[in-house]
Amino acid sequence: MKAIIADDEKYLADDLRRRLFRLWPELEIAAVLHDGVAAAVALAEIRPDIAFLDIRMPGMSGLEAARSSTSGCRVVFVTAYDEHAVAAFEQEAVDYLLKPASDERLARCVERLRRQIPAPPDELLIRLQKLLSASGKADPLRWVRAQVGQSVRLVAVEDVCYFQSADKYTTVLTRDAELLLRTPLRELIGQLDMEQFWQVHRGTLVNVRQIVSAHHDPLGKVALTLRDRPEKIAVSRSYAHLFRQM
Repeated sequence: MKAIIADDEKYLADDLRRRLFRLWPELEIAAVLHDGVAAAVALAEIRPDIAFLDIRMPGMSGLEAARSSTSGCRVVFVTAYDEHAVAAFEQEAVDYLLKPASDERLARCVERLRRQIPAPPDELLIRLQKLLSASGKADPLRWVRAQVGQSVRLVAVEDVCYFQSADKYTTVLTRDAELLLRTPLRELIGQLDMEQFWQVHRGTLVNVRQIVSAHHDPLGKVALTLRDRPEKIAVSRSYAHLFRQM
């Protein structure tokens, strides 16, 4: 049995590969990929028996990659949607892993695959595509996954005070923690509710609900005071107009 893994979050892809090896050592992981186009190519060239596909990836979604396959590969979708959305589409024909999947949930998935469940029907893929594209775009992120040592910590988006760009990564600042995301800020901007998170600087997104006041100095510079963080947040001139009435 051959499998591929496609997830744009490299840490999670490697973690899934390691845990699959422990649960199913006979399974050959033929490739670990990080975008949808590469996944589609691997499905065509490697023709794996099983594909673990993240739903949201650069270039092409996991759904689109799966639909492009003609090899009869069995697909396990890896998704960040909440359990209610996933359960609404769950069938014996296909499985889902809610990121980050627990060891118990992954073990159930492996058992299902060992029982040679048939490949998912096209109709289910179409219904999932409608879920993904509802209202023209996916629902805003409800939580983010931050790496802490060798573990992953879930942080509710509503608990984030602000996001700060850190080169190729993003720092997440909550009331009592500073955590690192392996996702650039430019990618987060497209996934967050921009009515809740305002960009106040090229590298800063602030939770509007955290803003207590805006201080204007004689030179026209603006600094924000937040409810749950002690530091002041600088606002660039490009975004100062957002706070003229404060």
